[in-house]
Amino acid sequence: MCNMTFEETGGDTSSERMDSVAKALEEILSSALPQGCITVGVYEAAKSLNADPDNVVLCLLATDDEEDVALQIHFTLIQAFCCENDINILRVGNTRRLAEILGGVKPGGEPMDLHCVLVTNPQSSPWKDPALSKVNRFCRDSRCLDQWVPVINLPDR
Repeated sequence: MCNMTFEETGGDTSSERMDSVAKALEEILSSALPQGCITVGVYEAAKSLNADPDNVVLCLLATDDEEDVALQIHFTLIQAFCCENDINILRVGNTRRLAEILGGVKPGGEPMDLHCVLVTNPQSSPWKDPALSKVNRFCRDSRCLDQWVPVINLPDR
């Protein structure tokens, strides 16, 4: 059920809310990384989604490569799978900042494929993070406004 007030859907609070959600997303990624709860890469994400979709709490898709048709097909399939399995999805702008948060390179110096990033539950227990709750609420509210895959721009630091 979607009960949103006018103030929640637009105006000056909208940009403040976007900033707040972007900060929450950074917190989630920063805390998930040392716990080993990040899957990076389109193919790795697809394998993880296929193997254990119930363990995925958030799916991030990059917005930077809009002209790569093959990548857009992968995104469409991932989005459909996530929607079918009630996994929240965000399109993320500023992959350079995303690379900074996640370390940017794999062991061995190879750059990461940041087109798709999954956040999964830790091995010990499910996430009970206020930042994740904020992002999940933002995704739910966006769906109420027919924005099924909202876009968040990570601010430069």
